[in-house]
Amino acid sequence: MKNALVYKANALVEASYRLSLYEQRIILACIAQVRRDDTLTDQQLYTVSARQIADMAGISVDRAYQHLKAASERLFDRRVTLHEAPNGQGGSRVRLTRWVQTVEYRDTEGAIALRFGTDMVPYLSQLTEQFTRYALADVAKMSSAHAIRLYELLAQWRGTGEREVSIEWLREALQLEDRYDNIRDLKRRVIEPAVEQINEHSPLWVKWSQRKTGRRVSHLGFTFGEKTSKKPHKARKKKTHTDTSNKKESASGARYGIPQSIIESQAYPGESYDDAALRILDERRHATKA
Repeated sequence: MKNALVYKANALVEASYRLSLYEQRIILACIAQVRRDDTLTDQQLYTVSARQIADMAGISVDRAYQHLKAASERLFDRRVTLHEAPNGQGGSRVRLTRWVQTVEYRDTEGAIALRFGTDMVPYLSQLTEQFTRYALADVAKMSSAHAIRLYELLAQWRGTGEREVSIEWLREALQLEDRYDNIRDLKRRVIEPAVEQINEHSPLWVKWSQRKTGRRVSHLGFTFGEKTSKKPHKARKKKTHTDTSNKKESASGARYGIPQSIIESQAYPGESYDDAALRILDERRHATKA
């Protein structure tokens, strides 16, 4: 799973749900197994072992094994609220569904297997537009489920370098319910640890700020960019959660900071420009670490 990629429809990235850290790791490890050249159905079974979780997260097998069964059992009851169709079309319908329809625990193998719920399949497969892609390794070492969610919300706008969300929307997206009602608690327990882990473990650097409406803090703003960049990327336009166009291409033709001419010269046959740009970024990042 070292070089595995996660693909999610933007509508799923912005859905409302809450998963624990190990539930996130299981779900992402399974999503990373979804083949891009094959049709996903709700009958396919995906297996994740304690060894894979341990290798992915850099923890002991015993520790991974200890959490795997409990997390997989909770996953069966976890639900997700979807506000848009996979292709991004909005509407008045809100769909409440479940992540998985089947969970198997294979005791002798130290592994679990699951089938995604029928309603979840379109948000994970055959994604040709309005989707978010990132490397599983980008979030593998994070120890906060909130950090993983925040990273996805930033990766969705990777080509803009800036995003602003209302606190009310963020609380609903993370399903915080009645927790951290005080803004100080929210920042201390959710935002600050998440930003710290993104800066430490992911290929993005991120800074955050707050905006007030009257006397009340109403919005959080995030500025971010690739760590390989020499200078912070300056966004052309501030993005909010209500802007769902997800235009990744700048006026100069660059995507994710990669000039169009370079993308065209290095793109594989049949590879989209967005996928080519992200692959080039991955290759540059690995070359820098080498």
